[in-house]
Amino acid sequence: MKLKKGISRLKSGEKGKVYLVGAGTGDPELITVKALRLIRQADVIVYDALLPQSLLAEAKPYAELVYCGKRSGRHQLSQIQINRKLVESASSGKMVVRLKGGDPLIFGRGGEEAIYLSENGTPFEFVPGVSALQVCSSYGKIPLTHRGVSSGFMVLSGDSASLAELDFNLLAKFNGTLVFFMARSTAGQISALLVEAGADRNLPVAFIENGGSADQRVLTGTLAKINELHPHQEAPVLLVIGKTVLLHDRLTESEAIQFAASVRL
Repeated sequence: MKLKKGISRLKSGEKGKVYLVGAGTGDPELITVKALRLIRQADVIVYDALLPQSLLAEAKPYAELVYCGKRSGRHQLSQIQINRKLVESASSGKMVVRLKGGDPLIFGRGGEEAIYLSENGTPFEFVPGVSALQVCSSYGKIPLTHRGVSSGFMVLSGDSASLAELDFNLLAKFNGTLVFFMARSTAGQISALLVEAGADRNLPVAFIENGGSADQRVLTGTLAKINELHPHQEAPVLLVIGKTVLLHDRLTESEAIQFAASVRL
């Protein structure tokens, strides 16, 4: 498949456009064809911390690169500063890529930025990316659904403010997989609330750390012993709760057996 050579250049005085682009997670090869094309064409790239940084090498030499990462409460730019930068750059006739790890509409604040752009008359377009939800599941060998084990999954925010809004009686009865973003510091609280609501103390759990990267780790345990698992403080983490976590060991063991057999040959 040939990449498109690009969009037509903006005429003098014409307002630019902002592309809210998902860059995938961990593995830079998970970037979509469209996202890669836009990175290569952009005049301005406003990028986050949680994306494959090697993708920035694809930018043209004179592109403006603006870092606005948010890590562990440390914000390079506030959200309002990011919003204003997007509008200002597009208003000067530039093609702007707002490059986000994962997918812009899955805990990526893409909706907030799109609303601001719309209210300020700035053209924009969403470009989906491969979410950490999919990357951690696939690279961590933990299916989110599995016939006879899990017929569905819920994706939830694990930050403390969001937990107060969740119905843990409902979650404890859910016969599927629970996936929590931003739950490193609240995992113990989530576990306690689920058990208190009637969930099995021995329900399998997993932390998937640095999903899709060379530094990925999968830590498995149970709800009752979740505090014995210690993901690194600075690493992005996904918390998965449900019976499909048991498939991780089975699939990993199967891979090891196949590798050993190939070595013997």
